[in-house]
Amino acid sequence: MQNRPYVVIMAGGIGSRFWPYSRNNRPKQFLDVLGTGRSLLQITYDRFLEVAEPERFYVVTNQIYLDLVKEQLPNLSDEQILTEPLRRNTAACAAYAAYKIHAIDPEATLIVTPSDQLILQENRFIATIRKAVDAAQVKGRLITLGIRPNRADTGYGYIQYLESEDGDSAMKVKTFTEKPNLKLAKTFLESGDFVWNSGMFVWKVASLLDAFSENMPDVAETFEEGKSHFGKSTEQEFINRAYSLVKNVSLDLGIMEKSDKVFVILGDYGWSDLGSWHSLHALREKDEHNNVVDANALLYETENCYVKVDSGKLVVIEGLNNYLVNESENVLLICKLDGDKKFRDFMASAKKKGEDFV
Repeated sequence: MQNRPYVVIMAGGIGSRFWPYSRNNRPKQFLDVLGTGRSLLQITYDRFLEVAEPERFYVVTNQIYLDLVKEQLPNLSDEQILTEPLRRNTAACAAYAAYKIHAIDPEATLIVTPSDQLILQENRFIATIRKAVDAAQVKGRLITLGIRPNRADTGYGYIQYLESEDGDSAMKVKTFTEKPNLKLAKTFLESGDFVWNSGMFVWKVASLLDAFSENMPDVAETFEEGKSHFGKSTEQEFINRAYSLVKNVSLDLGIMEKSDKVFVILGDYGWSDLGSWHSLHALREKDEHNNVVDANALLYETENCYVKVDSGKLVVIEGLNNYLVNESENVLLICKLDGDKKFRDFMASAKKKGEDFV
């Protein structure tokens, strides 16, 4: 791959759907969710070392996680950790990294990735990334990675694409649909021309800056002013000001759904966004009753559950189906395993009981 890319890892989220294991002061990207001895952030960093040098990595995170990133990725310099003063979603996150890298290298190619995804077939994934980097060299193109769906899942966004006529691996995107209902998800699966939206992107930095100017001119105008600050002592002060001006908008909504220059590269490499306990349950080893048990537990007439409790306690459960039982620090949570949408409500209510519960 001639054009060695830069890798931008987005690591500022709070992982609310993994509460109470994931907390505000140590969210899921900093946790060893998979039991490998490496956090999700570290696994993401390790994965992309196949395509980029360590000095070309940038991590965008909230200011309160600066020390956690330094602790987990000690190879990164302070200059490579971009700290956000406020949570402003993925558009601002990508803009900060893109405008800063453009000031260093206007010819740069960027890979933008979440910090909390699982890739089971790394070699196939790297081959797909190399294809995407090559496809992104065409001026103006915005490349996203699409995952061939194997079930009608309502937790993912979907991308509809048009078959390429000239054999190009990058196919024009027709529509984006964010988290459809089950009936629509089944229709998408049956049609064969929809893929899951992985939330991973590849583009020339100049192509992305053009897309910001065209589709989010307020963001472009705000970050353009950063040229005289990036890499200097005034950078953080500028960023604090910039983040107070821009809206909370995702890259998908702000750019990808508006632009007519979006292309998708299809991938099939054992992907999961690890967005919730439910998605993690699908991946972990289970007992004969489809339970994931990460605890010292006695289960009776219990199936399709996820039990994660410190091994210092004996957990006895009878008669549950499709439940999560998790004790993390000072919170015990018992709820429906697939009730992802209620977690923000749980956290909001818990916060009223005390800051140390979230």
